[in-house]
Amino acid sequence: MLRELPKAYEPGAIESRWAEYWIKEKLFSVPTPPPGETRPVFTLLLPPPNVTGRLHMGHMLNQTQMDIIVRWHRMRGFITLWLPGTDHAGIATQMMVEKQLEREGKKRKDLGREKFIERVWEWKNEYGGAILDQMKRLGASVDWDREYFTMDENLSHAVREVFVRLYEEGLVYRGNYIVNWCPWHETAISDLEVKHEEVQGKLWEIRYPVVGSNEFITVATTRPETMLGDTAIAVNAKDERYTHLHGKKVLLPLMNREIPIITDELAQPEFGTGAVKVTPAHDPNDFEAGKRHNLPQINVMDERAHMNANAGPYAGLDRFEARKRVLHDLREQGFLVGEKDYTLAIGKCDRCGTIIEPRLSEQWFVKIQPLADRAKEAVQSGEITIVPDNYRQIYLNWMNNIHDWCVSRQLWWGHRIPAWTCANPNCKEVIVAREAPAKCPKCGGKVEQVSDVLDTWFSSGLLPFTTLGWPEKTRDQEVFYPTTLLITAYEILFFWVARMIMFGSHFMQGHHQDAAIKKASGWTDKKNDSVPFRQVYIHSLVRDAERQKMSKTKGNVVDPLDVIERFGTDATRFTLAAMAAPGTDIAFNESRTDGYRAFANKIWNAARFMFMNVDRIGFVWDGFPDPVVPGQGPDGTAEGGCPHTGIAGFTSVKLEDRWILSRFNRVAADVNDALETYRFHEAANRIYDFFWGEFCDWYIELIKPRLNFEEGGDKSVAQTACANLVSLFDAALRLLHPVMPFITEEIWQALWEGKAPSKSIALAAYPQADEKQFDLAAETDMAILQDLIVSVRNLRAELKIEPKLKLPIEVFVHEPEIARLIEQNRGAVERLATVEKITFVQNSLAKLPGVRGTARFDVHVIYERKIDVSAECERLKKELEKIEKGIIGAQKQLGNPQFLAKAPMNVVENLRRQEQELGILKEKALDKMRELACP
Repeated sequence: MLRELPKAYEPGAIESRWAEYWIKEKLFSVPTPPPGETRPVFTLLLPPPNVTGRLHMGHMLNQTQMDIIVRWHRMRGFITLWLPGTDHAGIATQMMVEKQLEREGKKRKDLGREKFIERVWEWKNEYGGAILDQMKRLGASVDWDREYFTMDENLSHAVREVFVRLYEEGLVYRGNYIVNWCPWHETAISDLEVKHEEVQGKLWEIRYPVVGSNEFITVATTRPETMLGDTAIAVNAKDERYTHLHGKKVLLPLMNREIPIITDELAQPEFGTGAVKVTPAHDPNDFEAGKRHNLPQINVMDERAHMNANAGPYAGLDRFEARKRVLHDLREQGFLVGEKDYTLAIGKCDRCGTIIEPRLSEQWFVKIQPLADRAKEAVQSGEITIVPDNYRQIYLNWMNNIHDWCVSRQLWWGHRIPAWTCANPNCKEVIVAREAPAKCPKCGGKVEQVSDVLDTWFSSGLLPFTTLGWPEKTRDQEVFYPTTLLITAYEILFFWVARMIMFGSHFMQGHHQDAAIKKASGWTDKKNDSVPFRQVYIHSLVRDAERQKMSKTKGNVVDPLDVIERFGTDATRFTLAAMAAPGTDIAFNESRTDGYRAFANKIWNAARFMFMNVDRIGFVWDGFPDPVVPGQGPDGTAEGGCPHTGIAGFTSVKLEDRWILSRFNRVAADVNDALETYRFHEAANRIYDFFWGEFCDWYIELIKPRLNFEEGGDKSVAQTACANLVSLFDAALRLLHPVMPFITEEIWQALWEGKAPSKSIALAAYPQADEKQFDLAAETDMAILQDLIVSVRNLRAELKIEPKLKLPIEVFVHEPEIARLIEQNRGAVERLATVEKITFVQNSLAKLPGVRGTARFDVHVIYERKIDVSAECERLKKELEKIEKGIIGAQKQLGNPQFLAKAPMNVVENLRRQEQELGILKEKALDKMRELACP
C-alpha cells in the first residue's frame, strides 16, 4: 500500500523537509574521481553573492536556472559539480561594519586596522551566511562540502601568488595617475564601479589676465573649485586667435600664481573660446597634457574631497562649499564673466551614490592589454561561446577599448597587497613578495607593508581555478577545469566574466583536462583547456509586471522570499523558468505564479487520484526497472542502470496508451533540446502543457473506465491501466524535477516508498526520447477525437446547456476512416463530451446553426429550447449596448497618441486584442437579433 498524500498541498512544510534531507544526506557532494574515470563531467561555479547580501529576484532567477541545468545534467549521468561560496565584498562589507560602529559613536580609525578587521570577521561570522542559508532553504543542489569564502587562507595564498607573478612578469606596476575617487569610502574605484547620470548643471566662464598686457583669456569649466590647481592654459597651435600669446603667461585668479600658456591638442578651436584650463591633478585628459609638457601636478583636495593646504584660503572647505566661495570671489574680483545652464554627465559611486572626484593618486595597476588580447582571442576563436550571441560582440567591443586596471583600494577589509616599502626616506625601495621581508634588501632598513587592499574583483576573477587547488596542480583541476558553463547577469560581464577569462587564460596556460573526461563531455573540438569555462549564458533581467526596472525608489521591488512564502518555491521557480526566453527581460507577474501554484495543486491531486486507485485495485507497485544514474551518490556509486529512453513497464493496450506514450517521448525530446540551448521557457511550457493538458486532462480521464474495476470483473484490465498510470507518472515526475524539485521529490518518494532505487529523484535518470515509441498515427487519431470532443464542449457552452445534461449529436465525416475512428472510441467521446448518442449523417451540416466544422468533420448538437423572444431580444439589446460602449472606449484610447506613447506595449496590445474580440461579439449579437427578428 502506497503512502497516502495529505488532501491539501502545503509547499512550506514539504520544501523545508526535503531541503534539509538533501543536505543531511550529502546527495550533491562530489568526491574527486580517480584516474580512469570515463563519465562526462559538468562543472558550474556559482557567482559568489556578497557576504552582505540578501536574496533578490536577480539571485532567484540566476539560481533557478543554474539549479535546473545542474539537476538536468546530474540526472543524465554527468559527474556534476556546482561550487558554492561567498565574496568578501570589500567596500560593501567595510561600509556595513562602519555603519555599525557609527551607531556606537565610533569610527574605524578609533579601533585601528587590526581591531577593525577582527570586528569585520565577527560581523561576517554572525551575519555573513544569511544568503547561503536562503539558498539552502531553496534547495540549491550545490556541493556544500566545497563551500568557499574568498578570504579563506587557501584562496588568499593564491591571490598573493597571482599578484607576485604578475609583478614579476611586468604586468603589475605602481604609479601616480588620475583615478575615480570616492570621498565617502576614501578609496579609488574602477571605471566599472562608476554610474553616470545626466544632470542639469552650470558652465562658468572665467577670464585669466595675460601677464604684461591688458588682455584676458576666457575659459569655461563645470568645476570652478579645481581652478585652484591649474598649472597652465592650453590653446591649439593652429588657432590664429592666440598665436601672439604662445609662450606667454597668465595670472591664475584668486591664487595670484603665474602659469604658462601652452599649445596642445587638448584645446580645440571649434569648441567654446578655444582655450582650456589645465589641471593635471584633477582631470584625466589634463593629466596626459601635463605629462606632455612636464607641468606641475597640484592636488587641491584631500581624501574626503575637502580642500587641502594647496587651496590656500579655501583650505578645509568641502569641495561644493569651496565652489560657492570661489564663484563669489571670482564675481567680486571681476573674473567671472558668464554663467550658463549646461547638461553634464556626473559619475557617482555605484555603492554609496557619492559624486566621484577625479583625483591624482598613487595606485597599483594591472597592465591589462596582454591579458585582454588572449581573452579576446578565446571568444573570437570559439574556445568560449557566449549566449545570447549579441553579448559576444558587446564583450569584444569592450575588450577593444580596455584600459589598465586600477586594482588597489584604500580600504582595510580585503586582500592586502603583498608589497612593502622601505621606511628609510633616502631609500623608499618597494618590495613585492610572497612573504613579508625581514628588512629592506637594498639598504637593510625597516619595511612597512602598503596599506591598500586589492579590488574585490581581483580575487573573484581567480575562482575557477583557485577553488580547485591552484597554485598546486591537483586532480580536481584535471577533472573539473575548465568549468563547463557560467550563468550570470549582464551587469557583471566586464566586472567578473572578462577578468576570469583573462586570469584563467594566463595562469592556466599549458593545462590539459583529463582526455577521457574531455572526450566523454563532448569537448574534443576545443583545443585549449586554459579558459575558465566553455560557455557563458547571460540571463535576463527581472522587471516588474509593467516591464519597469525594479528599484527601491520606485517602490516596485518584489521580494522573492515573500513570493515563496505565499506560493511556494516550486511555483516561483516555474514562473521564472516559464518566462525566461533568452535575450528577453522577464515581466514578473504574481498572477502567473498563482497559476503555477494551481499547476502544483493539479499534480498533487492527480497523484492522490493515482494512489487511491492503486490501493483500491490492490495493484502491487514493486517498481519498474527505473533508470538510475550510476555514480551520483555521495560515495560515487549507485545501483541500477537501465535504458534512459522511453517509459519502462508501459503496455500499450488502447489508442490512448499509444498516444500518451508517443506524446511523452516527443515532449522529452523537446525538453532536452530546449535545455541544451538554455531555452528554459520552452522546456517549462512543454512540461506544463503535457502534465496538465495531455496527462491530467486527457489521459487520466480516458483511462478512468479501465480503472473502475468491480467485483467479478477482469481485474487484469485495471491492473494494466494502473501500471501504465504509475510508470507514466514516475517518468513525468522525473521530467519535471529540475524545474519543480520539491513536489516531485515528495510524490516520487511516496510512490517508491521502501523500494526507491536511489535516495532521491535527483539521482534518478532523466527521461530521454525513444524514437521507437513515436506513433504519428496514434497522435493523428487522438487529435481528431480531441477536436471532436472540444467542438461539442464549445457548442454546449455557447448554447448554455446544463453541464450534466446528455444530448445527441450528429456528425458528418469527410472520410470513412474518420467514422470508424469515432465509432471505435464512441464511449470516450460520449463520456467526455456528455453525449447521449452519436448519429452519422450523409450530408454536410455546415449550413445549420449551432454547428462546428473542421477539415475532417462537421458536428451538430441537437438541442431545442423554447425561449421568450421579446425577453431574449431585450437581453441581446443590452448586451449590444455594453459591447459598443467597450468598443468606443478602446477606440478612444487607441486613437490617443499620448496614451500610445506612454502606455506599456503589453497594455496597448491587450487593448487592440480587446477591440477585435468585441467586434466579433458585436457581429454575433447582431446575427442573433436578425435570426429572432428583433425590432
